[in-house]
Amino acid sequence: MMAGNGLFYPIFCFASVVLFIYMSFGVRMDYDEEIELSFVERKGSQFVLDGKAFYINGWNSYWFMVQSVDAYTRPRVGEMLKAGAKMGLTVCRTWAFNDGDYNALQTSPGVFDEQAFKALDYVIAEARRHRIRLLLSLVNNLQAYGGKDQYVQWAWQEGLGLSSSNDSFFYDPSIRSYFKNYVKTILTRKNTITGIEYRHDPIIFGWELINEPRCITDPSGDTLQDWIEEMSTFVKSIDKKHLVTIGLEGFYGPNDPKRLTVNPPEGWASRLGSDFIRNSQTSNIDFTSVHIYPDHWFHKQDFEEYMKFLSKWMLSHIEDGDNVLNKPVLFSEYGLSDSIENFSLSNREKMYKKILDISHKSAKKNQSGAGALVWQFLVSGMSEFIDDFGMVPWEKPSMYSLFIEHSCRLTKVNKGLTLHNPSFKHVC
Repeated sequence: MMAGNGLFYPIFCFASVVLFIYMSFGVRMDYDEEIELSFVERKGSQFVLDGKAFYINGWNSYWFMVQSVDAYTRPRVGEMLKAGAKMGLTVCRTWAFNDGDYNALQTSPGVFDEQAFKALDYVIAEARRHRIRLLLSLVNNLQAYGGKDQYVQWAWQEGLGLSSSNDSFFYDPSIRSYFKNYVKTILTRKNTITGIEYRHDPIIFGWELINEPRCITDPSGDTLQDWIEEMSTFVKSIDKKHLVTIGLEGFYGPNDPKRLTVNPPEGWASRLGSDFIRNSQTSNIDFTSVHIYPDHWFHKQDFEEYMKFLSKWMLSHIEDGDNVLNKPVLFSEYGLSDSIENFSLSNREKMYKKILDISHKSAKKNQSGAGALVWQFLVSGMSEFIDDFGMVPWEKPSMYSLFIEHSCRLTKVNKGLTLHNPSFKHVC
């Protein structure tokens, strides 16, 4: 009897400890599976993964982090990543910023909300589990989720701001310091779920400095160029493993003859302070980005004109990637708004198919057109996040099939790299 009790209590105590650990860290244990991952690299005008060319079929879901802060919306992230993996998609672009907004990651310069940071940890850990690479954007040119305006407002509140113009984000020394501190904090963050510092995690595809930068107060482009050079160098000084891009829309600058023949009409696009060729030639920029929104860029709403434009737009930038820049060109946003006159889902499908066909042709020829990321995917129950472009892909069967078919085409070009995702092995 005494011997029995002596054996029982240690076993009971051990079992209790195991149960406690499981209940407390069960999620962590789930993420600790050994997944062999390599960093995506660049070789000339191509992305390379495990020594092979890597062409991308992917999407945007900017909402991952903000939806991961609250427990009741967090499952949406895993649902979207799981669905993307089943579609054979390989890269998702999402925000790694939320400055001074609701559920903000950065509540004031250099001050971070740990709950929001753990939400970003969760996004990265979930992406790792589903083997989806993340292109993480670090700040917004627009007002949504803080952006340049928030940084300028912070500087003014502290009595340090040089100008009330939101373009002072690019040249005010205090604001540059704010942003560098933010970047360093992100890159050196140790994920509380995986235990991996962000800068050492290969599930992160790369860093995007800013979403759609424009500096209209200096149409020469000098101010933005100086900022790009400084910030890309700063990122590389901390993280030499990940690829870096700017986040450009792709507009040709004031001194480029292509501004007249390729840019959207009426000349406004060359006066925004950005310059596709000049900016992309920066030594610490590994690949370029281009967006495709003809319905937002044209006053005349004519679908056939949109189609002609996007072909010329894409082929021109692919040519630049091959012959001028020797860098990959990622079409990191594209979409057709459902608010335009005479919108139809069939026209959206035609446009998206054209974009994916041009991407596929580039891949087959080993050209610089490295892939495309549609704007944007959501899951059911997210009506508040559905903009003019948002869709739940599996609720649109023909569109859903279009993306899967493109993923299957890329498996041949990528020599099976897409099939590294177990959930996609039996689809094609």
